[in-house]
Amino acid sequence: MTRPAKETPSTDIQVAICGSAGEGTIAAGDILRSALAEAGYRIISFDTYPPEIRGFGKCIARLRVTTEQAYSLKQQSDVLIALNDEHAIPHIGEVRDFGAVIYDGHSIAKLPEGGHVSGHLRAGQLPYPVSLRELCEKATGGNRSRNIVALGFLAGVYQLPKDAFLRIITKKFGKKPGVAEQNQAAFETGYTVGEAAFRLDDVVFGAPKRDAATRDVVMINGNAATVRGAVDAGIDCFFGYPITPATSIMERLASEMPKHGKRLLQTEDEISAIAATIGAGYTGARAATATSGPGLSLMQEMLGLGVIAEVPSVVFVSQRGGPSTGMPTKTEQSDLSAAVHGGHGDAQKIVIAPTNVEGCYRCGGKAFEMAEAYQTPVVVLLDLYLSNRYETVQFGARPPFEANCSKPRAKAAPGEPYRRFALTEDFVSPRALPGEPGAMHTITGLEHNELGRPNDQGDMHERMSKKRHEKLKAALKHPDFTHCKRFGDEGRIKVGMLAWGSTFGECLEAMFKARAEGIPCAAMKVVMLSPFPVEPVSAFMDDCDVVLVPEVNYEGQFARLIQGELGRPVVSLARVPGVPLPVDEILETIRRLAASGPRDAARLVRAA
Repeated sequence: MTRPAKETPSTDIQVAICGSAGEGTIAAGDILRSALAEAGYRIISFDTYPPEIRGFGKCIARLRVTTEQAYSLKQQSDVLIALNDEHAIPHIGEVRDFGAVIYDGHSIAKLPEGGHVSGHLRAGQLPYPVSLRELCEKATGGNRSRNIVALGFLAGVYQLPKDAFLRIITKKFGKKPGVAEQNQAAFETGYTVGEAAFRLDDVVFGAPKRDAATRDVVMINGNAATVRGAVDAGIDCFFGYPITPATSIMERLASEMPKHGKRLLQTEDEISAIAATIGAGYTGARAATATSGPGLSLMQEMLGLGVIAEVPSVVFVSQRGGPSTGMPTKTEQSDLSAAVHGGHGDAQKIVIAPTNVEGCYRCGGKAFEMAEAYQTPVVVLLDLYLSNRYETVQFGARPPFEANCSKPRAKAAPGEPYRRFALTEDFVSPRALPGEPGAMHTITGLEHNELGRPNDQGDMHERMSKKRHEKLKAALKHPDFTHCKRFGDEGRIKVGMLAWGSTFGECLEAMFKARAEGIPCAAMKVVMLSPFPVEPVSAFMDDCDVVLVPEVNYEGQFARLIQGELGRPVVSLARVPGVPLPVDEILETIRRLAASGPRDAARLVRAA
């Protein structure tokens, strides 16, 4: 009789590294997530930065390490590495009971009373004091690699694969003479001490699944995935102006596009960036720009030109805390109204919003298809959380994007003029590019007739306005694109959630917990925000006793959009914490709504 195989315990561990800017906090987080991803674990990681210059302010690297699919960071961490006492002390309470706190146990300077991490540990939290500075000086002759010693200690305590860490350290520092060797020595020293340490906590890193380590996965963040999607979709040119948190899109494209014979230009401001993008789109190029809220405001007039002139163009918008300069290093979802309704006149455009890093890739490429197919600007809404969030993503062998989605021009009869804005059955006109024989036409920002010549007659404006709006409805059936999708319980449910963008991950985690408690619950992600998918969203709402709309803005912009499109009540959970919406807050709201019923739902959320 054979003994049944022992089941490998699943892993769901969150590690936070907290320090000051310049102490290598983010670098340590990058090495940790890269090494564990290479070892075969699934990773979700998000770093927070200070708005201050180098040498000041708090940095935190958080990563969730799992063997099963996860969709957001956890409320509490299992392990905290404190590289800076002052910055780490406020986050001691974020470590769960029986979790671990790794800190420098030997300060070289006299600290004020209550100035050391050890004095703030809570009952049940397990301390790991390590002589980080002393070990670092012993290994490297200096103290610049304290962060790597701490990583080595972490890896040694929990028996994480040493070779993966050493390979990542070599890859990260290999181009700097001697630096890789110093950091490897620092890691080995920390690992040896950690390996010999007496285990106090109950944190367990189970082995990754057998097939996980062999999969072709990539550790990538949202902005990088967007860039990969744009490149795979055949972007021809990019025009941009730096702005947090969209800048890295331009930086990565500046590196990638020349490899493919494409061009990028940094312009003098956002207005010239969108003007150049629309100009390039007019010539037939797949063109894009990237910005954040303040830049989107400056682009609105030129986006109106793209709408009335029916010019394909793509704008990647990574939202941050606002208004005005606001909170440039904090996340928010407060540019939805500006993206959907911004600009003057009836200037509807396509707006899509990915919900995870893989979605950034798909939206980054599909945006070019839609821009060409429906001859309009397309806005892709990300936010700082999604732009900077790392996940392990598996890409296909071939890009899933069409190289050309333009509607071709049929052969015209001799002497027949080309009607650039012809009123067709599907409201999309055959598109010719400048210089094409027999396709001379006029393009202006004025209302026009089918030939493109200015015409301000009421009946013509009515027909052209209808044309520009009706053609976008086909985007709701654009091939190989998830416009919206339901998750969770089918049929009649107590609480349904409608969510968009990065917040959907937190909603999904909350939904799983609610269902585990016996609450009939479901969630629908909405990726296509304009035109709005009225029918599937309405069908979902028909199944719900109460519909909850969590989002990271103060006004409840998505809730208002739903109510405006469907004329049906929803319960808005709108918060602006500057960080992702806590899963536990969403879960607690679900509990109250399930217990109260539809009548008292809105009152309960407002009271909260």
